[in-house]
Amino acid sequence: MRDLTNFLSSNGMMWVMILSSAKWVMIIAVVGIVCWFRNRKSELQAHQELRTREMAHLQKMKELDIELEKTKGRSSTGQAA
Repeated sequence: MRDLTNFLSSNGMMWVMILSSAKWVMIIAVVGIVCWFRNRKSELQAHQELRTREMAHLQKMKELDIELEKTKGRSSTGQAA
C-alpha cells in the first residue's frame, strides 16, 4: 500500500496531465464524430434529392420523346396523303 501511495504522489502531476489531455482528446473525438455524421446525413439527402430530380428529368424526356414521335408520325402521314 505504501508503494502505491509513493507511486501516486511522485507521479501525481503526470497522471493529472495525462487524464486532462485524455479528457480533451475524447471531447474533440466525440464532437468530430457527431459533425461527421451530420455532414454525412446532409450529403446523403443531397444525393437523394439529385437522384429524384434526375428520375423526374428522365421521365420528362421520355414523355417528350413519345410526343415527338407522335408528332413525326402525324406529319409523315399528312405528307404521304
